Amino acid sequence: MSVSTVRRLVIALLPLLWACGGSDPAPLSADKAPLHLEEHLKAARIEGSQVPRDLPDAAAWDFGKPQPGWRAVIPLLPGAVPAAVQQAEGALRVELSEANRQRRSFRGGIYVDLPDWNREDWAFLLVRARSSGGARNLNVGFNLRRQHGDLMFEYEPFLYRGDSATLISDGAAHDYLLRADWVDFGSMEEPLRQLGFMLNANAPGRLEILSVSLVPKEARYAELPAGVVTEPRDALYRRSLYTHTPGKVSWRVKVPKDGRLDFGLGVLRQDAPVSFRVVAGDEEVFKESYARKGTWGQRSADLSRWAGKAVDLTLETAGKAGSVALWSAPTVSGAPLASGPPNVLLYVIDAGGAEYMSAYGYNRRTTPNLERLAAEGALFERAYSNSSWSKPSTTSFMTGLHHTVLGGFKLPNDPLPDRAATMAQLLHGAGYQTGVFTSNSWCGSMSSLDRGVDNLIESISGPNSASSGELQRAFWRWREAFPGRPWWAHFQVTDVHWPWEPVPPVAGTFLSPAERAAFNDMERRLGDATGSMGRSWGLRAATATFEKAGIDRKAYFDGVRGAFDEAMAYSDHQLGLFVDRLKATGEWENTILIVTADHGDWPGLGYFDAWAPFERVAYLNPYLTRVPLVVVWPAKIKPGQRFRGPVSLIDLLPTVLDLAGRPKPDYLQGHSLAPLLLGRPGWEPRPVVIDELTYSPMTGDPNEIVEIVDGRWGASLRISTSKEEMEEEGPRLLLYDLWNDPYCLKSLHAEKPELAKKYTGILERTFREHQALAKKFPRGKGGAMDSEQLKTLQSLGYI
Repeated sequence: MSVSTVRRLVIALLPLLWACGGSDPAPLSADKAPLHLEEHLKAARIEGSQVPRDLPDAAAWDFGKPQPGWRAVIPLLPGAVPAAVQQAEGALRVELSEANRQRRSFRGGIYVDLPDWNREDWAFLLVRARSSGGARNLNVGFNLRRQHGDLMFEYEPFLYRGDSATLISDGAAHDYLLRADWVDFGSMEEPLRQLGFMLNANAPGRLEILSVSLVPKEARYAELPAGVVTEPRDALYRRSLYTHTPGKVSWRVKVPKDGRLDFGLGVLRQDAPVSFRVVAGDEEVFKESYARKGTWGQRSADLSRWAGKAVDLTLETAGKAGSVALWSAPTVSGAPLASGPPNVLLYVIDAGGAEYMSAYGYNRRTTPNLERLAAEGALFERAYSNSSWSKPSTTSFMTGLHHTVLGGFKLPNDPLPDRAATMAQLLHGAGYQTGVFTSNSWCGSMSSLDRGVDNLIESISGPNSASSGELQRAFWRWREAFPGRPWWAHFQVTDVHWPWEPVPPVAGTFLSPAERAAFNDMERRLGDATGSMGRSWGLRAATATFEKAGIDRKAYFDGVRGAFDEAMAYSDHQLGLFVDRLKATGEWENTILIVTADHGDWPGLGYFDAWAPFERVAYLNPYLTRVPLVVVWPAKIKPGQRFRGPVSLIDLLPTVLDLAGRPKPDYLQGHSLAPLLLGRPGWEPRPVVIDELTYSPMTGDPNEIVEIVDGRWGASLRISTSKEEMEEEGPRLLLYDLWNDPYCLKSLHAEKPELAKKYTGILERTFREHQALAKKFPRGKGGAMDSEQLKTLQSLGYI
C-alpha cells in the first residue's frame, strides 16, 4: 500500500475516532472569559469533513522542457543591465556578473506572464533550484512595474514584493517553499499578471531553476479534516477553523449570561458557495449560503435563551463535496464580569523616541496627550528598547527574549522559534480576544507575530503618516464584531516613520507651506546626488553628499525636525482621541494601557558632526533606543508616579502577565515591573542590555552588537567572525560616560583601558549566555523546505 493511500485512509478514519471519544464530556465554559472554539478541537466531535480525493492541479513549469515564456526582468535603475538568462541542460539559468552590480550588491530577475489569475487562489510557490557563487537570496515579485515608483521602491521592477528565501549556494539542488498569498507593504487586490523572482547576490553568482510550482490554496487544508489556520481577506488576517463540506463540528458548551457566538464566514472558491449553519441543541440559530471568497462575512448568533445551561453547539457546512469552509475566530462570549480580568492595550508609536516628546522634556509641545496620560498613571524616565529597529525590537518585547536568543536576522521573514511563545499566544490561551493593528508587517506575519491573534491588520490603504487614524477605525470595527471581554490589542502605528507627510489637523504646526516645499526639494536633490529617483532619506548621508547636492546640512535637519515633530504631534493627537473614546465606552477603568515605542530615530543625530572618527553609532544612544514607557490602569495603578531608574522593553511581557494575573514562562529574560507599578516589594534594578545579531552579506558570518547601560557607563561591543567586518568598523568596544556625555559623542575606550576591559568581559559573557539559551529555541530554515514539508507535498502529488 502506498504512503499516499495510507495517509488518505488515516484521514478518512480520524472523524470516526474523534467522534467516539469520551462520553458526555464536561462542557466548555465562557463564564469568565470568551471561549475560542477553534482552540478546543480535541474536545470537539467531528462528523464528515472528508478531504477531497481530487485536489486542484498546481500551475507548474518544468525547465527540463522548453519554457519560452520566462524572460529577464528589465531593470528600472538607469544604466543597469538585465541578468543573463538562458534555458539549457534542464534548467533556467540566471547569471549575475559585474555588469549587474547595483551599488554594493548584484541583482537580476526573471518573470512570466499569467492570464490574470486570482492571487487568493494560491497558497505556496515551490521552487527547486541550485545556486552557486555569491547568490544569497531569492525574492518573489508580482506584476511588473511599467514606470518608476516613489520613495523607497522606485527601482523595484515589481509592483508587489512577496516572500523570500535564503539560498544554499553549494551547487546542489534544494527545494524552497514560499508564500504565494502574501506581499510586503500594502495589499494586492488586482489580478496576477506576472510572476517573477529577483536574485540578490553579494558577488557574481548563478541560480539554476529546475522547476517552479504554484500550489493552490486547497493544499493548505488537505492534511486533516479540520484544523486552524490564519487566512487573509481584504488585507484582514483572521485565525480560523477550517472544515470540508459536508461536515459538522460540535462542542458541549455552557452558555453564559447574554451569550452570543461571533464568527466570520470564508470560502476559497467563488464558484462553489458553502451553506453555513449554526445549531444550538436541536434549534437552528443561523443559516446562510456564502460565496464571496475575497471578503470575510462577519456574523453573530444569539445564544441568550440557553444562558446558564449546557448545550451542544454545532457548526455545520454543506456544499460541493470537499469544498473548504472557514469559520473565522468562532467565539462564545457573554456579559463581562465587573471584576473580570483587565483588558490590555499595548500602544506602540513606531520610531517614536522619547527624545522627541514633550512628555520627556523636549522643547516643542509634541505630546500633550501623553503628558496627560502620564499624570493618570506611571512614567518611566529611562526606558530602552532592546534593539534599534522594528523587527528585532518587537519580537523581543513580544517574547521576553533577546534578539540573539531568537536567532538573529537573516531575512525579513525570519520566523520566531516555535518554543518562543508570544504575548498574544499566552493571553489568547487565557481566553483573551486578541487583535493586532499595525502598518508595519515586521510587527505581524513577517515575524510570526500573527500567532494566537484572532484579528490582524498589517497594512493600510492611506498614507503612512496617517496610519493611526485608520488603524483605530479598524480596532473599533473589531470590537463591534467581537464585543466580548477581556481583550488584548497591539497597536504599532507608523505616523512618525519617513516620509513624514503633513496630515490635518497638525499640518503646518512646525513647517510652513514654504518650508515644507523647500524641505521636499532638498530631499529630491539628495535623491539626485545619490542616484535615486524621487525623494531620498538623508539622515545618514555623508557630508560629501550634501555638498554634491548643494544643500546646507543644518537647513536640511531643520526641515527634518519640523516634519518629524508634526508627525509626532499627529500621532499624539490620535492617541488622545482614542483614549477619549475608550473612556466613553466604559471600559477605561479596567484597561491596562501601555504606551511605548519600538525604537527611536535619527533626526536628532543630524545636528552633531562628532561621528567622523567612527562609522558605528552605539545603539544605546538615547536618540536611537530611549523610548517612552507610560503605564495607566485606573483601577490599580496610582497616578502621577515617575521612575528614574533604567528599565527595558524586554520587561513588558512579564509585566503584562503579572498585572493580568497570568503565569509567566520560566525562561523569560525580562523582569516584571508590576512591583514598581503597584508599590510592592520585589523589584531590583539591573543594567539594560541591547543586542542585535545579523549575518554578513559578504560571507554569511554572524555579526553581533551587544551593549549595556550600567549606571554611569554605557558600552557597545561588536562581536564578529568576519575579518572584513572587523577591519571596516573601527574599535571593537565603544565606552561612554553617560553622566557627562549623554549623547555618546566621544568614546573613552582608549582613555580608560581597564574599564574597557571590564565591559568587554561582561558583554562577551552576556553574548555567550544568550547563545547558550538560544539552543533551547531552535528556529526553522526560513525558505528552505525540511523533510516533513517535502513529504507532505509529495503525498499530495505536488512534487
